[in-house]
Amino acid sequence: MNHRTPLFAGLIMLIFIAWAPALALGADGWAGKPSPQQALTKLKQGNERFYTGNPVNPRQDAQRLAQAAKENQGGHAYATIISCSDSRVPVEMIFDAGIMDLFVVRVAGNVMKTDEIGSIEYGTAHVYTPILVVMGHIQCGAVIAVTKMVQGAHLDLERNIPPLVAPIIPAVKKAMHDHPRAKGLAVVPYATEENVWMGIETLFRESPSTVKLVKQGKVKVVGAMYDLSDGKVTWLSEAKVAAILARVAP
Repeated sequence: MNHRTPLFAGLIMLIFIAWAPALALGADGWAGKPSPQQALTKLKQGNERFYTGNPVNPRQDAQRLAQAAKENQGGHAYATIISCSDSRVPVEMIFDAGIMDLFVVRVAGNVMKTDEIGSIEYGTAHVYTPILVVMGHIQCGAVIAVTKMVQGAHLDLERNIPPLVAPIIPAVKKAMHDHPRAKGLAVVPYATEENVWMGIETLFRESPSTVKLVKQGKVKVVGAMYDLSDGKVTWLSEAKVAAILARVAP
């Protein structure tokens, strides 16, 4: 008997235990969920309440906590959101959402690599969220750092940070190419938005399941930018998302 067999079996069991509740919802997991457009409207309405100073802080009481301990998130969550880890970007607050409302993936620079894409796939395919938001934000420290590096600055960074933010490099270079008059850190706003577009493109290239759900009309993918100064989310062109999908996954 291979000595690795018990370890492998144990790993499979752990994965099954973790995923079984969501998988148990099966095809009916989409039943009762809002449409992708309705989910987007809920996010827009929640953000408007937040940035106008009128949040209702829904579904955050003891009753909801008790419900979360007994019920599956797949029966409730209506959006998957990938955003930056920045403490100035409190995702649930931004959308005036509650417990079990959002499946949130947070990583420095909202980069798209294996871990993030896998998490997104879980949120869409197994938590049955009808919308995925790829959200950048102004004054993103990761984009600023990469911009400085691309422009020749030497930054004293810990060993694991450069490979973490490496996916942002092409976004900075494209922003510099497309906006030659933007010098120094003036290119950062363009690079930040470009990083969202490149993240969406990477997702479509690397996630067949996401492409399938989008083409089936079960999931909508949208880009967004969050303004730290006023709390407002600006929604990026849905036509550009469609164009990216058509180009990389015809």
